[in-house]
Amino acid sequence: MSDNLYAPIPMSWIGPVHISGNVVSGETAGWDSADGAQTQQPGTSYEAISIPMATYETPLWPSVGRGAKVSRYVEGGIRATLVDERMTRSVYFEAPNAGVALRVATELDRRRDELQAVVAQASRYAKLIDLHVQYAGNLLFVRFEFTTGDASGHNMVTLASDNLMPWILQQYPELRYGSISGNYCSDKKATAVNGILGRGKNVVTEMLIPRNVVEERLKTTPEQIADLNVRKNLVGTTLAGGLRTANAHYANMLLGFYLATGQDAANIVEGSQGITHAEVRDGDLYFSCNLPNLIVGTVGNGKGQGLEVVEENLRRLGCREDRPAGDNARRLAVLCAASVFCGELSLLAAQTNPGELMAAHVKIERKGE
Repeated sequence: MSDNLYAPIPMSWIGPVHISGNVVSGETAGWDSADGAQTQQPGTSYEAISIPMATYETPLWPSVGRGAKVSRYVEGGIRATLVDERMTRSVYFEAPNAGVALRVATELDRRRDELQAVVAQASRYAKLIDLHVQYAGNLLFVRFEFTTGDASGHNMVTLASDNLMPWILQQYPELRYGSISGNYCSDKKATAVNGILGRGKNVVTEMLIPRNVVEERLKTTPEQIADLNVRKNLVGTTLAGGLRTANAHYANMLLGFYLATGQDAANIVEGSQGITHAEVRDGDLYFSCNLPNLIVGTVGNGKGQGLEVVEENLRRLGCREDRPAGDNARRLAVLCAASVFCGELSLLAAQTNPGELMAAHVKIERKGE
């Protein structure tokens, strides 16, 4: 008997969600964050699309569905703007002392073209776009940052770094090998560096929701949601010691979307770092979710392995089209971000009303008992 078994997870399609922004309007076609194309302004066209979510927490479906319904009452729906993308791998070396580490780091920064030539030998798609360094005594930590096409890029950037390390050791024999991963990446850990520099796709979602829509569809007011966001997400998370994060439950939507589309689910650790922002504008509600660490891909591990449901989901999402390298993954990222937005908005609205959250769980999960 084979040890390769499959665990069934309930899944539902939610929506449609109305979504606009620079990916939907096609302004990121062939986009590369090293080329400065992120300065383009998003268009106003929108797309209506349903989103799959696989989860055992079935009340999530109607909650995200409520947020999706709100998007259909707002011109342009949810505006999702891809502002950056990069996948990272940090390595570390042992130097004789900090002075040598500083000298090597300074020279590496000047030799980026040579480093990219080494990367090109390992991958057709990986492109080195930046590097950052940190020092700990005589230890030199180098965080390499790459674009990785339509792959999430975990293995791609590790392979690229695996080629860079021996080249660097050959160029600088005073160094000694430390590790292919020095945790300054930072992979599947909640860290400040990822929140600041980003890891994966960085997407900002936003919507200006008319007061009457908030009151009729969310059963609350813009003032109540804005106040709750400050006191719960900002103040409460600060009291809890949150790290570069202030949101209600990004992880819920991320996990559901990641499992439905064949992503590495452990990446919700850094993916759930993000900040929800809400304010009242002339009586209406401005609401946004900022996700700097969306690690998603449409090719690579988790895809093309006989998991027909994943392939079908990617196809229905329009992420199996013949597009320039990277554009299918960018589309997947903004759809993922839209699902997070819908669930975050709906939950905050529910929590402004006493008893609403628990009543929904009892009704759906316990069949009213």
